[in-house]
Amino acid sequence: MTDTGFALSETLRHLRAGWLEELSAIRRLSPKTVEAYVRDLDQLMFFLSGHIGGTIDLADLKSLRAADLRAFLAARRRVGIGSTSLARGLSGIKSFFAHLERNGVMALEALSVIRTPKRPATLPKALTVSEAKSVIETVDEMETRPWVAARDAAVIALCYGAGLRISEALAVTRRDLDGQSLRVTGKGGRVRLVPLIAAVREAIAEYLKLCPFATGASEPMFKGTRGGTLSPRLVQLRVEQLRGALGLPASATPHALRHSFATHLLGRGGDLRAIQELLGHASLSTTQIYTHVDTQRLLEAYARAHPRG
Repeated sequence: MTDTGFALSETLRHLRAGWLEELSAIRRLSPKTVEAYVRDLDQLMFFLSGHIGGTIDLADLKSLRAADLRAFLAARRRVGIGSTSLARGLSGIKSFFAHLERNGVMALEALSVIRTPKRPATLPKALTVSEAKSVIETVDEMETRPWVAARDAAVIALCYGAGLRISEALAVTRRDLDGQSLRVTGKGGRVRLVPLIAAVREAIAEYLKLCPFATGASEPMFKGTRGGTLSPRLVQLRVEQLRGALGLPASATPHALRHSFATHLLGRGGDLRAIQELLGHASLSTTQIYTHVDTQRLLEAYARAHPRG
């Protein structure tokens, strides 16, 4: 019996371990993504254990029907899991069974007839241009130590001025800086080159000038007050302070700055494919959500410009 409340046969434990190795070492998914996939599979196994009442083995998986999988999804809905989480969870489960099929273990036809739950259309909660600029400019007022203020301003500038995820910003090294651009390693180990506007370059230069700790060329350059790698939580707390000081909504987070970067570029005529590259999205469909963000602004512009508006 595992600590998740179900038991797997030795064969299934071995296959599960091989799948995890593939996710981490071959597909190079992030640790958080691997953790989520494992959780997805374990939820299915826990559900199945309620029907089997004993150790789950390969024969149990081979006998799964579409009705069993639909019952699992229905059970997840009953405990309040929404469509977005169900769809993501189904991706993890499909990943495991795809691994089994690739390795000639089994093919689960029942899974192919299960439709992915439709995700609700959600819009990124972007800040306005003035709000985003105020967040960066107000850092000095929240911090008395000049080097810490410069550090936080540089990290926030990377999120808004270059569209980086907070994890990407905190992983930046001096070696990644390449003149007027930045080499970023994103999800799945994908590397992209992001141009840095003058304001972002100046914020980074100011931080490096004031930072009291040595920053090696290949180590994360943003330091905590004791010289270690800066924690994402400290950046989140700083943004929370700024949010309170500026009267911004709870949706104003470091990730909202990344959303704002994309939204503001698109609103000024940025090419969707170029924005996809800048954000490091593997699929254009992920970026396309931003096309809905400025609908009202576009309609207003249309009304003003069109002869029959």
